[in-house]
Amino acid sequence: MTPLLLALSLSACQSQASDESAQDSPIVSIAFAVERQVIAWDDFNGRIEAVQTVALRPRVRGHIETVHYQEGQTVKQGDVLFSIDARSYRAALSRAQAELASALAHASVARSEAARAHRLASRHAISTEELDQRRSVSAQADAAVQFAQAAVQTAKLELDFTQVRAPISGRTGRALVTVGNLVWPEGQENILTTLMSLDTVHVHFDSDERTYLRYSQRVRAGERADERKAGVPVKVGLVGEQGHPHLGYVDFIDNRVDSNTGTIRARATLSDADGLLTPGLYARVRLQGSTPFQAVLVDEKAVMTDQDRKYVYVVDEHNTARRRDISLGGVADGLRIVEKGLLKGDRVVVNGIQKVNYSGMPVQVQEVPMGPLHLDPQPVDGV
Repeated sequence: MTPLLLALSLSACQSQASDESAQDSPIVSIAFAVERQVIAWDDFNGRIEAVQTVALRPRVRGHIETVHYQEGQTVKQGDVLFSIDARSYRAALSRAQAELASALAHASVARSEAARAHRLASRHAISTEELDQRRSVSAQADAAVQFAQAAVQTAKLELDFTQVRAPISGRTGRALVTVGNLVWPEGQENILTTLMSLDTVHVHFDSDERTYLRYSQRVRAGERADERKAGVPVKVGLVGEQGHPHLGYVDFIDNRVDSNTGTIRARATLSDADGLLTPGLYARVRLQGSTPFQAVLVDEKAVMTDQDRKYVYVVDEHNTARRRDISLGGVADGLRIVEKGLLKGDRVVVNGIQKVNYSGMPVQVQEVPMGPLHLDPQPVDGV
């Protein structure tokens, strides 16, 4: 075989081998890394609490005569919930009123005698000592009237306290004391029922030191609002709910970090017109962590883990898959923020990544959208 024919034969074999290699390359799906404006959000665990909680206790001693409400009922401020036997308190009020009437009569006579003594003293008909005595008696009678008036007011209050009323509007709890039981104001165990306010609730949650310091740095840099000066938005979701449908604002940050847990307590206030946010429920809290900023996003399925490092495979213009180490941020509708390692427009392997055995492996590609088909700006988590 001539040298020319040998060269042509070798070239044909290499071309055929290259074509067969390309045909044997795995087929993977690629998507272009996207860039859009996002807002950083962080996730926390919290508990829903009532804005107002009242443990209702008796203010006078007596036997429960009537329970006026149904357990779990919604009541208004001022509604009577319990009645305590009031007979002894009515009698005490009558006695106090009688003593007041007697004191008033005695004071009237004492004032008249003091006035008469003053006129006689002006004509030197009585001594100064006797005038002083009459004035003293009149002053004592006036004081006795004030004492009797106070006794009447106390008796009226105690009689009113036999009607145990709701101090706030809200939902009642279980009646812890039933008809016929003796109750008295002293002692922590004498709780009649509990009341919790409605319409608005608090969500308490704890932030770790790292997040707290990161927020403080962003506030100083003007990249985030300060909770102590402005309401920072939060979104809350309950167990079994999709997403975080309940909206509110942070209105309180504690003044110290708990040295035992390394956390600081925060509180958000939410409207609860539908009555879904029952106090005590577990809540998933999503707190806005930044102002809007531009970020590169990639599908969660494209991200691989190598010990403590995250990476993706990027396909170059020669259809060769190359490993690219990245630094990740939060999540937005199934897309992850890439803080370092990717640029907008990079072709990232999102499906069939298990077929790529090594960096530099040739692949066949088919293009698919990156994550959801819509690319409207959406909030993200945990940046």
